[in-house]
Amino acid sequence: MLYIDRKAAGLELAQRVAARHYRDPVVLALPRGGVPIGVELARVLAAPLDLVLVRKIGAPGNEEYAIGAIAEGDPPELVLDKMALKILEVSQEHINVTKARALHEIERRRRAYLDGRLRLPLAGRTAILTDDGIATGSTMLAASRVIRRQNPERLVLAVPLASREALARLEGAADEMVCLHVPENFGSVGQFYEFFPQLSDRDVIALLSVPQGDGL
Repeated sequence: MLYIDRKAAGLELAQRVAARHYRDPVVLALPRGGVPIGVELARVLAAPLDLVLVRKIGAPGNEEYAIGAIAEGDPPELVLDKMALKILEVSQEHINVTKARALHEIERRRRAYLDGRLRLPLAGRTAILTDDGIATGSTMLAASRVIRRQNPERLVLAVPLASREALARLEGAADEMVCLHVPENFGSVGQFYEFFPQLSDRDVIALLSVPQGDGL
């Protein structure tokens, strides 16, 4: 285990990020698991906190196995693992159906979590994108591309841990990467936390109710 829980991971990450003295930061968390990390970053940096809503695209018959991800945007940003698609012989129909379902869930979550609040402007600011860890890199890649469209001065990916393969995939996706640990034998993000519950919508809403910087 590397961390007791997400709060501890977020605090350690926040201290590392704060030492870099980024100009005019905005913290952007991936729900649900990235929100406790984002809360700690926002608190330590005295920065606003916002969300980037992303859903993975699961394989046929195994939704937990990600073959890609889609992030909210106009238009939405779709990232697919071409090798996985080929090996699993994934049909375009499966992608279309799963994509539509994911976008519906993204819209539901935005209404539930943010209740109509406008997205924070990122132009000219330092966008710090975070999650509780990166296994494959699909969701982080989709999110980073959506953020790039909003013209931040700098995009930083900041996470407590990531797989070596994910970091390789994300090379060039941001201006800078802050990753505290790159464990060997990376099976899942949860294996490196002692306490790693699945967060509910209610948990996310409660975390976002705490004022952070000039944001949520």
